Amino acid sequence: MPKTSIHTDLAPAAIGPYAQATKAGGFLFTSGQIALDPATGQMVSGGTEAEARQVLKNLLHVLSAGGAAPDDVVKTTIFLADLDDFALVNGIYGEAFGKSLPARSTVQAARLPRGARVEIEAIAYVGDK
Repeated sequence: MPKTSIHTDLAPAAIGPYAQATKAGGFLFTSGQIALDPATGQMVSGGTEAEARQVLKNLLHVLSAGGAAPDDVVKTTIFLADLDDFALVNGIYGEAFGKSLPARSTVQAARLPRGARVEIEAIAYVGDK
């Protein structure tokens, strides 16, 4: 099965040996996105709310680069540094995905890259797009 790496300058460059996303078998698998500003490569300031908004902005740019829209997302995983932030992040997530309701898991992680408070990854069905 052929696979294609996806890259966009509208989202932060990978901070390790991985692609922003990979397209294979009609699916697009994104790497986890944290709240890095793509222009500076630095974490955004402003706490969990600002991070969640930047994470989703980055994620939507990566999805778009791979030919996917929020309605194409079938599964997401949210990693939180503190599960007490669930309600806040859930509200912001709802704004990004609207009535498109992918399956989702949310877990508290002991530590996230760059001291992030939020990380989100997604799987989208893109067919032959």
